[in-house]
Amino acid sequence: MTASRPAYTLDELNKETTFGGLGTTVEREVPQIDLGDFENRKAEIADQLWEASTRIGFFQLVNHGIAQEQIDEAFAMTERFFALPAEVKEKYPLGRGTNAGWEYKAQVRPSTGTPDNKESYQITLPRMEKLWPSGEELAGFRAAMLAFERANWALGMKVLSCFALKLGFAPDFFTEAHDPLSPEYQSTLRLIHYLPMEGAKPEDFTGWRAGAHTDFDCLTLLHQRTGQGGLQLCPGRETGSGELAWTDVPPLPGVVTCNIGDMLMRWSDDQLQSTLHRVRMPRPDEYLGPRYSLPFFCQANKDAIIRGPMGKYAPITAHDYLQQRIAANFAK
Repeated sequence: MTASRPAYTLDELNKETTFGGLGTTVEREVPQIDLGDFENRKAEIADQLWEASTRIGFFQLVNHGIAQEQIDEAFAMTERFFALPAEVKEKYPLGRGTNAGWEYKAQVRPSTGTPDNKESYQITLPRMEKLWPSGEELAGFRAAMLAFERANWALGMKVLSCFALKLGFAPDFFTEAHDPLSPEYQSTLRLIHYLPMEGAKPEDFTGWRAGAHTDFDCLTLLHQRTGQGGLQLCPGRETGSGELAWTDVPPLPGVVTCNIGDMLMRWSDDQLQSTLHRVRMPRPDEYLGPRYSLPFFCQANKDAIIRGPMGKYAPITAHDYLQQRIAANFAK
């Protein structure tokens, strides 16, 4: 189905081209970590985050501090945005290499070579000039998303401060590397609409809503809606045949699902694991309507230097690292 795939500069991308197979399904525990009483329990929480992130690369947060009402509002606004006519959304296109704006089935994973079955709208604050829908088109959208973006940033920095502690960095090392007041800021809130499958032909269920990939940020915070599953993770090859063994991560109320990205794996000299994941197609007997998800990607500012404590890799700016990853996923 696919021609020869391009060779990439980053090892992470060349590895990703080998991950397109169906694989098998196995049960695994995804650790739940309680952030309650954070300041008094920070050392304990940091140990739990480290154990989860060195073992499986995924974990779920409870008592995380983002109100369910705010999450529900963000999902409602997301539905309203994607319900806008195509000619309205087309006024706010995703700019090449920017992680800002709207795209429709434009993301091609190196693992599959085919477009993901979704549309998305990406909010990266310094790059949003002329990319917000007007108040007449979608009243209240900008205010709601700005507040939600900042709530996720604050939660992400709390988690990253625990990794700074374990890596021997200064307490606010990652907060300063993700400074939202800098023009170099490039963390991204992404609104995703996976297309509905009602009336789909049998062959339409053979692909993936989002092909297998690792994230290229430091940390991803993912909000899912209950009843709209499909997320699967795979920490590595675990079957005798060499097939990838996948685990479903069902959406749960009151939970934020998190995973380590390649940027933080490199920053930790590969101690923290950036785990392969994908969104599978629903089975014909499952919910076939649209699926919405809201990931927030903690991506270090463009001028941040990624250099691990042991110096395993040559230093690289977060800008150069991210541009190579974006180019591979949105190649024209």
